[in-house]
Amino acid sequence: MRTLRTCLLTVLALACGMQADAARLMAGPSARLAANAPQLMVGRLELEWGDPRPQAKAGDTLAGHFRATLVDDAGVRRALDTDQALRAAEDLHALYGRRIAVSTVPVAAKSRGARTRRIDAIVPIDDLVSAPSSDRIRARAIAQRDEAIGGITSWVTLMCKFNDVATEQKTLAFFQSQYGGAIGQLDHYWQEVSYGQINLAGSNAYGWATLPQPRSYYVTLDTTTNKDKADLTKLFQDCVAAHDAEVNFALNGGVQGVNMMFNGDLDGFAWGGSRCVTLDGVNKCWSTTWNPPWSFNNLAPLSHEMGHAYGLPHANNSDTDTDPYDNPWDVMSDAWSNAVSNATYGSLPKHINIYSRNRLGWVANDRKLTITAGSQARSVAVDRASLAGSSNRQMLILNYPDQTTRYYTIEVRKRGGNYENRLAGDAVIIHEVQTSRKEPAWSMDADRPPATRANNEGSMFKVGELWISPDYAFRVKVESSTAEGFVLSVRPGPSKSRPGQAQPS
Repeated sequence: MRTLRTCLLTVLALACGMQADAARLMAGPSARLAANAPQLMVGRLELEWGDPRPQAKAGDTLAGHFRATLVDDAGVRRALDTDQALRAAEDLHALYGRRIAVSTVPVAAKSRGARTRRIDAIVPIDDLVSAPSSDRIRARAIAQRDEAIGGITSWVTLMCKFNDVATEQKTLAFFQSQYGGAIGQLDHYWQEVSYGQINLAGSNAYGWATLPQPRSYYVTLDTTTNKDKADLTKLFQDCVAAHDAEVNFALNGGVQGVNMMFNGDLDGFAWGGSRCVTLDGVNKCWSTTWNPPWSFNNLAPLSHEMGHAYGLPHANNSDTDTDPYDNPWDVMSDAWSNAVSNATYGSLPKHINIYSRNRLGWVANDRKLTITAGSQARSVAVDRASLAGSSNRQMLILNYPDQTTRYYTIEVRKRGGNYENRLAGDAVIIHEVQTSRKEPAWSMDADRPPATRANNEGSMFKVGELWISPDYAFRVKVESSTAEGFVLSVRPGPSKSRPGQAQPS
């Protein structure tokens, strides 16, 4: 993989006109040779996540949806196989909204004489000039965006009605108030989660506009699954067009994102991610959400979708099932369990986990500590992740010198504050991170087998308990409590033990 990535970067750096060259080859006598050669696609990466309603109907799946799309400079959209893309990129989520190069190679298909193509490498094009090698790309062991999200991140709410659905579930005043700075409102929440590094100043909502088509035009039956499928492109285009005359999308150089509120169900899912288009002369990948009434009635699922729109993937727990909604320590997994309730805004969002905070660039360097496997034992005071202005560490990273896609994060979560009053307990929470997974961060569980939902005692490491990594590389013991967290000892694991178990020393 390293050689392949290096070769791809070298080719791109030396010849950005590779696509044109490939086209000429295809037109000539070397067409057969060209068909068997690697092919290159260039564009920006869209990612979208679909999240089911909280009380799924019989037969519905909780697996959710995950889509990856390459949008070229002409606006042509090409769906990418997400499993292939995750493997090829090694950290696909870190490339969210960025310009990338996708290399594909032919593979034999089952039908006689037919060939198909698979993705064998994905690299960010913006790495070409500064680092024409694989080193920088692979140095993402502690995943973080190259540019942290900070400052003003203005949003616009577009309220859109299907032309055959008259119901208006909420007023314009309600949606405008969601962006407020009081406890339980979006500006307050995202400022608290980001340690004050972002705000939603300038965000606004625009009243109900009628779409040109009925719901059946935008939501059709997928004959392969026999389930509804929402056309997110049509919904985005028509909802934006319905409000284009009154909305300045170029505000602040291009608003951060677009929250669309629809007055009817979509396909049983709320969606969050991005759209790479030109609006009011600004061409960028816009943070975007698509919300049915059950989503915008509660701030927790709306914040979940906005998290996706900021580029955050789902979290998960370690029970290895297909359900990514069973980690109540993170609004990017289970937005509903252990949530604070509000009379106006319904279920309020918990915080995101420390992995996600770090991915968006919100964890200061002096608040995190990386400990490499084989390092000497050390004792560390770790404050709760929700504490603003901490003077201690808030993120421990257990790293491997020979691995770039796998590591562990450690954080402290405690009941209290505005959004975390109903957490399962006060404890140390450990996540295994595999950046090539759909849900990179999985909470660790001492129970065997792991619980189906991570608000169990086995997922909460408390004073006197220890955790040993499954590969015996790390031994983490919760030594004592402090006013804002815990003191932990971290040392190499024993040669023989029960890995991953919480037990007294």
